[in-house]
Amino acid sequence: MQMETVLGQPSWFLQSDRVRAHVTELGGMIGPAEFQIEGDRWVSALHVAPWAEEDVAGHPAILQALRGDFFCMPFGGFPSEFQGEVYPLHGEPANQRWTREAQEAGSLVACLNTHIRPGRIVKEIELRPGQSAIYSSHTLVGYTGPMTYGHHQMPRYPSAPESGLVSVSPFLVGQVYDGAFEDPAQGGYTSLQPGAFFDDLRAVPNQSGGVTDLTRFPARAGFEDLVTVYSAPGLSLGWSAVVFPREGYAWFSLRNPATLSGTVIWISNGGRHYAPWSGRHRCLMALEDVLTSVPPGIGPSVAPNPFSSQAIPTHVELSPDTPHRIPSIMAVTAVPIGYGRIARIEPESQSVVLIDEAGTQVRVNVEPGFLAS
Repeated sequence: MQMETVLGQPSWFLQSDRVRAHVTELGGMIGPAEFQIEGDRWVSALHVAPWAEEDVAGHPAILQALRGDFFCMPFGGFPSEFQGEVYPLHGEPANQRWTREAQEAGSLVACLNTHIRPGRIVKEIELRPGQSAIYSSHTLVGYTGPMTYGHHQMPRYPSAPESGLVSVSPFLVGQVYDGAFEDPAQGGYTSLQPGAFFDDLRAVPNQSGGVTDLTRFPARAGFEDLVTVYSAPGLSLGWSAVVFPREGYAWFSLRNPATLSGTVIWISNGGRHYAPWSGRHRCLMALEDVLTSVPPGIGPSVAPNPFSSQAIPTHVELSPDTPHRIPSIMAVTAVPIGYGRIARIEPESQSVVLIDEAGTQVRVNVEPGFLAS
């Protein structure tokens, strides 16, 4: 199957009866992607950076392709160094070109041989008939030593203020990025209180001494922020979700907390005024499933930290004798008029049930068994 250039990037195309998706060669990023939600209605549900078709040579490769969802290893770092290994932002998987090994209409297998930490990553993406969902897994083969990783999922939001209702699975603790996430001297601005802990997304400490509600977005125009929340030990299904009531649909992702213990929430709404952002990267709240610490990066994640002391894993010890698989699902579904913020997602054998704060249920044809270790 021939590659095609889509929004500036050579990409592989996958299609089922309910999903049309592209996967970039550079960075292995899923996007753009369209999902059928009802009848003949399709929605483009993933974010793409506004400079996608511009020449941004001189900037990291990850920014040239930035879109949708991609795998990071190690997750974070600006860049990061660990025991003599120097990684680009979000590691080699997000910055190198992947090699296609197999492709059918609704599936793709691509691989990347990494060199900073020698090993092989096998990316498998699958679309299943009758499902508005994308299944992906990354298997780490031949690696030795501690590592962090994550999925950099970026749903697409309307521009209308507070048009998305955001929620995540129950979490034990959350923390704002601990340090200077942006530098005003360089044209970057943040609104939240660095390092602050919280236990409710509706009450996250801000720099003015009050609290901010992160469950409604777009909001806080002109700022760039990062927070991380961690699942309580023993949680069986991790999830993130955004309901768009005016548009009549919801986007959600599912994860196995045993392999992805937390969710990084990256809020990008015009707070970066340096290139290529230039104040125009707006209306993005990414919900990124991760195994990492605060701040994200391999060094802080491997060192003792406030989360590992609470039995929350922030890194994994890899062995060349044991491949390590990281599964993930993202999906889109129609929701009825009046449907609100999702309060629970409950797994069934061949579906999941999305339950909003009023108790209204929406059953979605998605197979959570894919997430088993």
